Amino acid sequence: MKGIAHFITGVAVATFFPAVVRSGALGSLLPVLGGVGGLLPDTLDFKFARYWERFDLEIDPGIDPDPEAMVEALVDAMRKAYETGVSQNVVLHTVRLGADLWREYVVRFVPEAGEIAVAVGPLVNTGQAPFAGTWPPGGREARRQAGVPLVHTYSEAYRINVFNGPSFRFTRIGDELVIDFLDWHHRWTHSLVLALWMGLLSGALVAGLSGWRTGLWAGIVSGLGYAAHILEDQLGHMGSNLFWPFTRRRIPGLGWIHAGDPLPNFLTVWTAVILILFNLDRFSDRPWLPAAPYLLLTLGVPWAILLGVHILEKRKPAAVSRTEESLKQAERIAEAEPLELS
Repeated sequence: MKGIAHFITGVAVATFFPAVVRSGALGSLLPVLGGVGGLLPDTLDFKFARYWERFDLEIDPGIDPDPEAMVEALVDAMRKAYETGVSQNVVLHTVRLGADLWREYVVRFVPEAGEIAVAVGPLVNTGQAPFAGTWPPGGREARRQAGVPLVHTYSEAYRINVFNGPSFRFTRIGDELVIDFLDWHHRWTHSLVLALWMGLLSGALVAGLSGWRTGLWAGIVSGLGYAAHILEDQLGHMGSNLFWPFTRRRIPGLGWIHAGDPLPNFLTVWTAVILILFNLDRFSDRPWLPAAPYLLLTLGVPWAILLGVHILEKRKPAAVSRTEESLKQAERIAEAEPLELS
């Protein structure tokens, strides 16, 4: 989920408590604390956790990426992790050629075939739009067998183009080598135990400033906002370490959505706003919204329509989907302006 979705979810959770709504009507920021709690897990990850990460191997493609060398380095790290039992944390850097110019490449893990592939792609701008005519002539791709049974927990293919490149941790579990994407993400920060402690801490801080009653509600809404973020993330593929420090690995997510999927993000924000308005009304002195018709029209109908369209799209034959994707890609490239290289 995007940050705005997590924030508005935290606010919505806070509005389920009449005391919080009434305090908000008097100018209190208690509802906002729920939203702040909803932002905290990713804030801790992207502002702190990622910078504490240490890598066993850094793959820097240079200005002229060699797919053979990159795939060789990845396979060597995998086999080392498998043979020694010591996990290997590997980061792949991007290829920056100018202020607004990058070389894209793709890394693909294919567990079914036990294969790793690296393919060099076109030049792109910072918006990830490719420049026409900049694909390497004849294509540049390397494939190699890993020689060990693979399990990937996130995605099969990764496009690496702008800003920071991805990292992967290779860990042997039993007879399989597990590939964890962004090992620093969704770890200790995404723990329900930490959500409890964050609620206690924020409650204690607010109690010291505004009294124990306000502190109590501050702790409740911030802790629940934090927990709501974690539970929303469990709908995705990456999962979370739900019970850190008692557990050490991420519990796999349900795999229903990706963080950037527009439909889940839209529905989350829409639902949260509808619930906020509903709660503000029902806890007011003179509520006027009829609960059943309001929720049916504002939540039931939009959810039914959008999910119906989504299901129909998913049921399209795979061949048709691939053809449409290829056409979209071709149109995108055809419309791109050729890059003039000096």
